[in-house]
Amino acid sequence: MDTSMKFLFNTFLFLLFSFAAQSSTPLNQLIEPLTKKHPHKTGLYVLEKGGDALLARAWLTDKATKTIDVQYFIWSTDNIGVLAAEALLRAANRGVRVRVLVDDLLIDADNDDLYALAYHPNIHIKIYNPVHSVGVNFIQRLAKMTLDFRGSNQRMHNKMFIVDDTVTITGGRNMSASYFDFGHKYNYRDRDVLLVGDVVSEVKNIFEEFWKSNTSTKIEQLIGNPNSLDTGLPLEDDWGDNIEVNTKAAKINLANLTQTKIQKNYQELHDYANDKANFLPEVRSSISDIDLEIKNIIASSYWLDAVFISDKPGKNNTWFNYSLGGGGDSTLALAKLMKSAKNNIVIQTPYLILSDEAWELFEETLSRGVSIKINTNSLSSSDNLPAYSGYSSQVNKLLDAGVEIYEYRHDAKRRQDLVKRYTQYKNKELPIFSLHAKTMVVDDSIVFIGTFNLDPRSENLNTEVGVIAKDPELARAVKREIEIDMQPGNSWNVRLEGHNNDTTIFKRSKLFLWKLLPIDPIL
Repeated sequence: MDTSMKFLFNTFLFLLFSFAAQSSTPLNQLIEPLTKKHPHKTGLYVLEKGGDALLARAWLTDKATKTIDVQYFIWSTDNIGVLAAEALLRAANRGVRVRVLVDDLLIDADNDDLYALAYHPNIHIKIYNPVHSVGVNFIQRLAKMTLDFRGSNQRMHNKMFIVDDTVTITGGRNMSASYFDFGHKYNYRDRDVLLVGDVVSEVKNIFEEFWKSNTSTKIEQLIGNPNSLDTGLPLEDDWGDNIEVNTKAAKINLANLTQTKIQKNYQELHDYANDKANFLPEVRSSISDIDLEIKNIIASSYWLDAVFISDKPGKNNTWFNYSLGGGGDSTLALAKLMKSAKNNIVIQTPYLILSDEAWELFEETLSRGVSIKINTNSLSSSDNLPAYSGYSSQVNKLLDAGVEIYEYRHDAKRRQDLVKRYTQYKNKELPIFSLHAKTMVVDDSIVFIGTFNLDPRSENLNTEVGVIAKDPELARAVKREIEIDMQPGNSWNVRLEGHNNDTTIFKRSKLFLWKLLPIDPIL
């Protein structure tokens, strides 16, 4: 897109979203003039800052009139997770149909809270591959891991947020405080994209595929059937799903939940969101004045050709319950992208562990004279020691092969600019800055932004999603962001400065123990 066209596009979008902030006009009617102007194209805006990514989600939730479909690997019950749940509850109270699909592994919500939300006539919750947390006891979890080791390790790593089938946000961020600049111990340097236009229908189809898959189970099926609870609220089974009630769990939950308790649960959510101690007034003001904030969100906006890639639910088919290989559709798509490179590849990934297949791909790419530069976490910035142990065992081999590696600093200077600081950090030291963005730029012309980490788990076990966009201006802009992250003060150049271990003896000792374990295939 040339500069004049981009200026007109940004101006039009600013006026569009300013108008939207003050009107009840449905999003699809506001976006339609844009999509008609750019048939078969995708509008893409990069969300580099966690604060902007949070505001965009909050604003879109408040503007939704028909549907909100949400898919996340992690939805925490911290401040941001609770506020997000309350925002969805408010949308449901307006008549918006809300569907939430969350992976089972790291759910920390209380069963009664999930149950109460699912009871709302406009809220539907499903859990992906529920073998660890929801409705599962220790013996069941242990049995699953023993009898189906691969199945217990197969997770849904997708992150998608779709509003009115018109606008979607995808990328690296989960629904948790650390991804939006509100973490206490860690904050994540991450990247999302906001999408409108042609590719949104692809994203929607993928959500539907996961929602209807037998790998996704209704919450009622796991912790009891709200239909059998006489709360006086109307509820109908959605989409004709067959609910097989876990009778024992149902008795436990029905004994604890009444209409009064469900309504109390809703009121507590609203009270929490209205408490100034929980929802900073400057954040609420920013959401209300998003027509001003939107300038930052659309600063790097493009109309371009894009495809959305995704794995199938379950990732890949295997007859052997202990097989940890197999690849997937997202793996094939990204391998094809690497094979197309002619000059250079720049990658940003929190975890860097190459499987045998990935090594072959890297060696073949380097042999063609293609340069590879990677920005990944240092020991001091990493919050995942098992994954870091796999990387630290390979780093010298990567350097010998000709890969340039830059390790992200825990105290990166960029956090002063990237973290949208409200009063949550007033007179406090900023948390550790950890890299979480998953991005690849090829030949300064094609860019991938999504959920795929450069490790065996993303390659073979976790379902992953992301957008591949073709546009030289966008690719150069994203590459510029990554190269800033690689600069001195933000990262250590491993070839020039060595493998940095600027952290505590305790953390280094734990790393030593992790390196003794043969766990690379599940990292």
